[in-house]
Amino acid sequence: MLARTGALGDLDRLTHQLAHADDAAGAVIPADAWRDDEAVYLVFDLPGMDRSSIELTVERGTLVLSAERPSPIPAQARPLLTERPTGRFTRRLALSDALDTEAAEAAYDNGVLTLRVPLAAHAKPRKIAISGGGPKQLTA
Repeated sequence: MLARTGALGDLDRLTHQLAHADDAAGAVIPADAWRDDEAVYLVFDLPGMDRSSIELTVERGTLVLSAERPSPIPAQARPLLTERPTGRFTRRLALSDALDTEAAEAAYDNGVLTLRVPLAAHAKPRKIAISGGGPKQLTA
């Protein structure tokens, strides 16, 4: 049996209950993001979530990630401790129009979702050739 006793245990339990009153709605899907010269990478932690419950969409420049973690506690059981958030989770991120969302790729492995969104051709760094010789008049 699990037991937290004493004033500190009661305070800890009350604090946890207040902080997790609506776990799924208040929980944030942790993410890291970076870019290189070719793409933007987003990595999301989704531990305990089945790949079939993960939905990833882009609409009007907004990436929407949603996933569900069901409760492992059977309906007829009496929970003794419930600290892991369960339910439906959603994360929204605004994407730049410099990204080619049509060519985005996603992979899910060991509870980690990795999304690669290539830069659009007009957003990739490019070199501009410099001609030699005397001064030239630039045309508008």
